[in-house]
Amino acid sequence: MNPVNYLYLAALLFTIGAVGVLVRRNAIVLFMCVELMLNACNLALVTFSRLHGNLDGQIIAFFTMVVAAAEVVVGLAIIVSVFRTRHSASVDDTNLMKL
Repeated sequence: MNPVNYLYLAALLFTIGAVGVLVRRNAIVLFMCVELMLNACNLALVTFSRLHGNLDGQIIAFFTMVVAAAEVVVGLAIIVSVFRTRHSASVDDTNLMKL
């Protein structure tokens, strides 16, 4: 399979994630779309790494996955906290953290 096809797939996945972030208002769906965008970036990094014949992109993609996992843990904890107080996971309803 041609590596350009992987880049097209990464661009398509990133576009779907970006549209999901801009259109949806549910916090869980929003986090899933951000993860989709991060995975699209990882796919592009691994593809470019494969094209150039080194492991730099794959190592960066690994660290990106570690940061994404930490982001999910913190994000879901915030969503659960907001859901317990507001009984809603909508992003529009969350002004709980404002001072």
